[in-house]
Amino acid sequence: MARTVVVTGSTSGIGLSIARAFAAEGCNLVINGFGPAAEIETIRVGLEQHGGRAVYHGADMSKPVEIGDLMAAAVHAFGPVDVLVNNAGIQHVAPIEEFPLEKWDQILAINLSSSFHTMRAVIPAMKERRQGRIINIASAHGLVASPFKAAYVAAKHGILGLTKTAALELAEFGVTVNAICPGYVLTPLVEKQIPDTAKARGITEAQVKSDVMLKFQPTKEFVAADDIAATALYLASDAARQITGTHISIDGGWTAQ
Repeated sequence: MARTVVVTGSTSGIGLSIARAFAAEGCNLVINGFGPAAEIETIRVGLEQHGGRAVYHGADMSKPVEIGDLMAAAVHAFGPVDVLVNNAGIQHVAPIEEFPLEKWDQILAINLSSSFHTMRAVIPAMKERRQGRIINIASAHGLVASPFKAAYVAAKHGILGLTKTAALELAEFGVTVNAICPGYVLTPLVEKQIPDTAKARGITEAQVKSDVMLKFQPTKEFVAADDIAATALYLASDAARQITGTHISIDGGWTAQ
């Protein structure tokens, strides 16, 4: 029987790679995110080529009511959720004293609180069925900080705390909760912050890539989204049943320093 997998923020970047990896295993997918309707439909149809089904839900992940509707729609379409991947995220780069209050609230809502709301929705059925996988996409910034990213760093540190707490609560129910901490992946989210970072630091965009981003990754290479997807597949597998309450760093050695 095909597993039901929900991946938030999955119409581009890391989330889309994760959705495609689970689809390739014949899973039924619920995807979510923003983008032109035609592009999203093309993505949805593409996810079904391996035999599973895919539906799209356009919930704004900053709004708990819409998140609740997303999770209810997943159950209505495919039954209880087997794998939840919390990936939705946004970024804003600015010094703390200049950080827009609405951006702080929005980033905390999408990057942290949305994971609480999705987890709260799936946990009862996972406990009852005594099975389930919850995978939270955190960041190297869940372990270390960088200047000008106060909200993002705070949210990602929070995700690791939420992951550990949920793992302890679910440890005797056959449900694992883990986080993946990627380094810099050249996703649309990262590409959009390059000009802002260049402005904040007074350097060129090329220097942002070489001297700010890849400076921290000893391999001097961006992380591939497919590598993160492969790790998510592993954490969702039977082989990872004793891995819970922890994080896996995929950051080219960044947090080893």
